Parts: sequence; C-alpha cells; structure tokens
Amino acid sequence: MPDPFKDKKIVLGVSGGIAAYKAVELLRSLAKSGGRVRVIMTRNAQEFVGPLTFEALSGHPVWTRMFGRQGDTTFRHIAWAEDTDAVVIAPATANIIGKIAHGIADDPLSTFVLTVGAPILVCPSMNVHMYEKHVVQDNIKRLEQAGIKVLRPETGALACGHEGPGRLPDVEAIAEELRSLLSSRNLAGERILVTAGPTQEPIDPIRFISNPSSGRMGYAVARVARRRGAEVLLISGPTILAGPQGVRVIRVRTAEEMFNAVMDHAKQSTILIKAAAVSDWRPAGLFEHKVKKKEMEQNCRLEQTRDILKALGENKKDQILVGFAAETRDLQENARAKLTAKNLDFIVANLIGRTDSGFGSDTNQVSLFYKDGRTEDLPLMDKEDLADILLDRVLEIKRT
Repeated sequence: MPDPFKDKKIVLGVSGGIAAYKAVELLRSLAKSGGRVRVIMTRNAQEFVGPLTFEALSGHPVWTRMFGRQGDTTFRHIAWAEDTDAVVIAPATANIIGKIAHGIADDPLSTFVLTVGAPILVCPSMNVHMYEKHVVQDNIKRLEQAGIKVLRPETGALACGHEGPGRLPDVEAIAEELRSLLSSRNLAGERILVTAGPTQEPIDPIRFISNPSSGRMGYAVARVARRRGAEVLLISGPTILAGPQGVRVIRVRTAEEMFNAVMDHAKQSTILIKAAAVSDWRPAGLFEHKVKKKEMEQNCRLEQTRDILKALGENKKDQILVGFAAETRDLQENARAKLTAKNLDFIVANLIGRTDSGFGSDTNQVSLFYKDGRTEDLPLMDKEDLADILLDRVLEIKRT
C-alpha cells in the first residue's frame, strides 16, 4: 500500500509564530513521503522564516500576497481550493484561528481556508496564557464544530520562557494526524485490540526470559487501524517504541500481566489482533537475590504461562481473531495446527532467521493461512504496508 501522502496535493499554511521553523521540517517530511506540497504564508510568518526556504523545498512559488503580480490567477484561492486534497496549518496562531473561526478572509491563508472543501488540520501553537484564554478555546471549539480537525498542542517548556500547553507537536505527530485525514475510514465503528512486543519473565531481580521481538509489527497494525477510523487499544510488552498517535496504550511486562489486560478488554473489542511474542515459559519461582550458577542449575524450574490466544479463541463471539506464528521449520504444518487449536480466523506466519524479515526488522515476509483452507503468500514489504493488507483481509471476512 502506498503512503497516504503519495501524489496527494497538500497545502501547508504557515502563520506567524516562533514555531514557524518547524514547518520547514514538516514540508520536508511531507515531500519525502510523496506529497505534492504548496505553501501559503501570512505576512507575520515571513518575519520568522523566509519564503525562499519553502519555495526551494517544495519546488513551487510560495503564496504571500493576496493581490499583485505574484502568480497564476486573480482567483488563486478558488483554483487552489479546487485542486487540494488536504490542508495543514502549522503553526496556527491565535490570530489565524480567530479569523477562520469567524469567517474573516483578509489575507491569502484565511481566504483560501474559507474556500477549500478538503480536510483541514489546524495545529495551534502559542504562549500558554494565550492558549488558555476563553476566547481562544471558544474559537478552537468553533473550528471543531465546523468539521476542522484540531491537533492540540503539547505541554512543556515554551520559547517565551513559560511552561504549559502551547508547544507545536513534533513533525511526525502532525504528519500522522494528516495521514489519518487522508486515509480511508473503512474501520470506523470498529474497536480493535492489538497486542505487541515481547514479554519478560523474571528469574531474579536482574535477569529474565524473553525474546527479540521489537513490537514494530503490532505497533504498525495499531497505527494503521487508527488511521482508518478504528478505536484502537494497544497492549504492549516492553519496547523502545513510542505509543502510536491517538492510540490508547496499556504497557505490561509479563505474560500474566498481558493475559489479564487482554481478558479485561477482549469482550469490548470487535477485532482482536494478537501480534505479541508472549513467552510460553516462565520460572516457577522468583529468586529474591541474584541467583548463582550452581543454584540456578539445581533449582530453576520452568512452568507454562497461560495461553492468551487459546483463551480468546475459546471465548470469542462475533469477533475476528487473528494470530501470529514465528517458526524455524515446518511453517505450514505448525501454522495450520495453531490456526485450528486456537480457533483463529486466520494466522500470519513467517520463518525467522532472515535479517530483513521478522523480529527487529522494519519489513516482513509472511504467509496467511485461513480457516477455510486458503493460503496467501505475500512478498517482502514494509510492516505498515503489511498492516494495511491484514486489515483489508479482516474487512473481507467481516463482509462475508
């Protein structure tokens, strides 16, 4: 699946705040992902960053003046509005938010926004006291009521020296929100539970049993499902990954903790995608202190952990259940046995050992085994692309 930005016509509006410099990196990110970006700058924005920077990165002239000999047509606001797939305003000052909220059109950006019918993302950025003023909050609510998506600012240290809400979110957070606006919303109304990452089963205070899972596959599924309109809960074992934008994350460590978290939320979910690499074994007891080699050899017994996927299969009702299997041999035989034993709708299976597929990689090559006997072999691809295909297959099953 191509990136949602691929060949999309995006207008980036930049207004006059100190965070205008971040709009340069946002433009670079959108263009790198295949977006065709044009830029509109307010007069005040040009005091922070010059139009030439945006022109060089976008390959298009920057719109800075409403009137005068600067472009293709006197009715540029209409021409651009009719030829735009999405709009993002970052940073959005209190001034431009107020103009848009009240239908004021006195510069290129506010006039264009009043004309365009494409999805709009507004990213407020300003001093905390300005942001918290009732009139600004009322204006933000007006935008949301008008169907404009507002990405609330982050809380932290601000350029003015104050601390609180008002900081422009990171470029990747803005880009992800824009991807969501451009993606198909065919999972709207679905409640999807995804598990990801490894578990850690403690032996003593400093050692544990685990595996090399990075969590990237499960996180990709959660991120793409949210883009496509689903309400997503991600239950994650220990990883270094940040929680996907707009996704509720419950972090656990052990297989038992993951079992309890999953069973607490499974009944409320319409789709269950079990991508976590849960340990099948754990020490029968935890040593209070660092255990010595001889004592470990004599006293470290293992016991099975509770089988989360089997429990879900035994209790599922009108739900789609997808499992994963990482094997070193006999892929088809082992995957089909797991598919049947766990009452899955389909299973995603791959042979581990390749550096470009499976644990720790950004890409994966898998085969899908369905309960009706079908098999689908997929080529090596990015894990986000694979997540899109898996969600497509889930929808096909729901429609039958």
